[in-house]
Amino acid sequence: MLVPIKWLNDYVDIDKTAEEYGDIMTMAGLTLENVRHFGDEIENVVIGKIEKIEQHPNAEKLVVCRINVGGPEFLQIITGATNIYEGAIVPVALDGSRVPGPLHGRQKEEGGTVIHKGELRGVESNGMLCGPQELGWDDKVAPYISKDGIWLLPEGEYTLGQDIKEALGMVTDVVDLDVTPNRPDWLSMLGVAKESKAFLGKEIRLPNREVKAEGEKTADDYISVEIRNNYCKRYTARIITDVVIKQSPWWLQERLMYAGMRPINNIVDITNFVMLEYGQPLHAFDIETVEDRKIIVDLAKEGDTFVTLDGKERTMPSDVLMINDGKKAIAIAGIMGGLNSEIEETTKTVILEAACFEEGNNCISSKKLGLRTEASSRYTRGVAPALCSMAADRFCHLVELTGSGKVVPGSVDVYPEPEIPVTCKVRISRMNRVIGINISKEEMVGYLEALDMKVEMTENEDVILVTPPYERRDMKIEVDYAEEIARMYGYDKIPYTISKDNLAASVSTSWQMRELARDTMIAMGASEIQTYSFVSPKGVANMGLTEENWEADFVKLLNPLGDETSVMRTILTPNMLEVLGRNFSRNNSSMKCFEIGNTFTKDFLNREGQPIEELSMSIGMYGDGCNFYTIKGMIETLFETFGISGIEYVAEKEYTAYHPYRCARIMIDEEEFGIMGEVHPAVAEKYGLNDRTYVAELMFEKLIKKANTEKHYKPLPKFPSTSRDIALVVDEDVQAARIEAIINEYGKGILESVSLFDVYRGVQVGEGKKSIAFNLVYRDLEKTLTDEDVQKVHSKVIDVLKEKLNAVMRDS
Repeated sequence: MLVPIKWLNDYVDIDKTAEEYGDIMTMAGLTLENVRHFGDEIENVVIGKIEKIEQHPNAEKLVVCRINVGGPEFLQIITGATNIYEGAIVPVALDGSRVPGPLHGRQKEEGGTVIHKGELRGVESNGMLCGPQELGWDDKVAPYISKDGIWLLPEGEYTLGQDIKEALGMVTDVVDLDVTPNRPDWLSMLGVAKESKAFLGKEIRLPNREVKAEGEKTADDYISVEIRNNYCKRYTARIITDVVIKQSPWWLQERLMYAGMRPINNIVDITNFVMLEYGQPLHAFDIETVEDRKIIVDLAKEGDTFVTLDGKERTMPSDVLMINDGKKAIAIAGIMGGLNSEIEETTKTVILEAACFEEGNNCISSKKLGLRTEASSRYTRGVAPALCSMAADRFCHLVELTGSGKVVPGSVDVYPEPEIPVTCKVRISRMNRVIGINISKEEMVGYLEALDMKVEMTENEDVILVTPPYERRDMKIEVDYAEEIARMYGYDKIPYTISKDNLAASVSTSWQMRELARDTMIAMGASEIQTYSFVSPKGVANMGLTEENWEADFVKLLNPLGDETSVMRTILTPNMLEVLGRNFSRNNSSMKCFEIGNTFTKDFLNREGQPIEELSMSIGMYGDGCNFYTIKGMIETLFETFGISGIEYVAEKEYTAYHPYRCARIMIDEEEFGIMGEVHPAVAEKYGLNDRTYVAELMFEKLIKKANTEKHYKPLPKFPSTSRDIALVVDEDVQAARIEAIINEYGKGILESVSLFDVYRGVQVGEGKKSIAFNLVYRDLEKTLTDEDVQKVHSKVIDVLKEKLNAVMRDS
């Protein structure tokens, strides 16, 4: 935010140097980025008037100007500029003068560029006519009428020959302050002025909004407004007639230029001036271009095209909010107006728009369109609806002040749900405890009132009720006020403290288990990744999940930087697939990786009313040596390391992210602990994965609670074991886990282990059947087993399998 000290002094007296002021604002939270001193490098540049223009005798593209600089004789200066005319008031650099900007493509010299008289094509030139760029202004802020030529100064009372710095008051300082995302009110001169008033202990002078509107007709007689979508919170329209399009006065132009904006014409300049002053974007429409004299705020239709003020035709996504008249779109709400309703020199009646658009929709629309403007940067962070009428009145006041038109009485103000500031109960004792200070109630009240907050006393001496001003939409809960009190008290004054406990530092169980999981996964050849908790809702949609799935019920950010980081992740899998896809696109032939990170569940609120934050673990892989059993083996190794047994894999066919026949829920005692499988080919394609890809999502918080990592000594068995192999032919839908469970149940006592070692499907076992082979190990810890002992149990296991699963032994 560029803040000209000269402009800021209109509201509050800044009796400090720019550097001193910047340091104070840095402690307030507005970090000083840079200070620029305008006018220091300008020497011997004066006000001149072009009395006569003649063609250069030896050059077709040059002209010879006779310039009146207040002396007895006119100066002769040659220029190639095409925007000049006789009678124009211009800056004139005399022989020996110094200007800060580069000349004719030359690089800027140390301390500025010195101008000397000379000859151009055989004709003497005694100086130079200056454009805004030569006097230190950036190209982007040069007045539109002068941007490609000589600076044509606006109408005013000038003394020819007067030093331009003195005539225009060009010696000033501009501070560049970095604005934090939670303080959109700082994106305005008034917001910074109010903060300055509080921290400097000064009085503030608010802008004049008085309007002398006269006439029998009111705004309702000219225009109607309809809001069809709740993305528009408020829409205020005012009408100005008898408009005269001209250059703005210098006092208005210079404030825009110091703040980084280009003056265009008086109507557009006033809208920009008020936007910078109040933080409320405005837009002006030529009423003759508005069909049926209607303003309708509604969403665009998918595929609609619209030509914006920059002359570009843009295709509209369906969720972009538009300003329409009775037949067509005339602006992209809160972003940019349309070429079909712009203000031109022939404009006589203007509709002024002062509206409040929802920040999330504006942010997403701006991102999708690749179009970011001064207006959208403010709407994206949030604009207070209360500003609409204030800014509209201020615009009308300036229209009357500059003689730019006549204001029609009244306004059309559509405000469906007025916004009411949140009154918060603030405890004095808690403020001191949170900040780490000990100040009185009176001091805290003084700080809050200095920030324009309304403070009410209660019967409880420890409690006050605080209501923030309309622009402080960030003040929601009690702890927000602790920050305000700490800022006013001074962060540099808050004492440093150390813990008074003498407890030895320790690592939490949760962290120990994370470290154990990391070591285990890395030992199996996987690499750890870390991704952002802020994600795009598209990630879950790309997995084929709809809004009905709990994974799509996101915690949304109030001030997202864009659609790609607008919600908190509910699962890790979309991020994992993005990482795998990125590596695959960079020709990494194989990859195994994992992530342990927080997920955020909106449905289940904790006792503080906040979404639940839990740890999850994601595993992903593709390439040589990676298949369903590879990822299954890694999960089983991890569970074994955690001391977790009794895992059961239940086939899952409905979860759209996975292949319907290569996916399983991970269950323990009928409770789900995760899901694993091969990524569905359609999902893999969306992430650019053209190889079979396998992922798993584990509920790591549950694993921590279930884990038992205590190790107990168990002596080696004294007696030998014996093993038996069985091959069973069963129906295709019989799960191996079911067979294993029966073997364990009826073999207990002497059954030491059972393991699957073969699955066969083919002509020999018949259609709809499969052969599953297990190895069973028997051992008795008290004696050596005989064949009779083993066969008794083994036969019982086989009989039960035949009875319960209709299994057939392959060797029978």
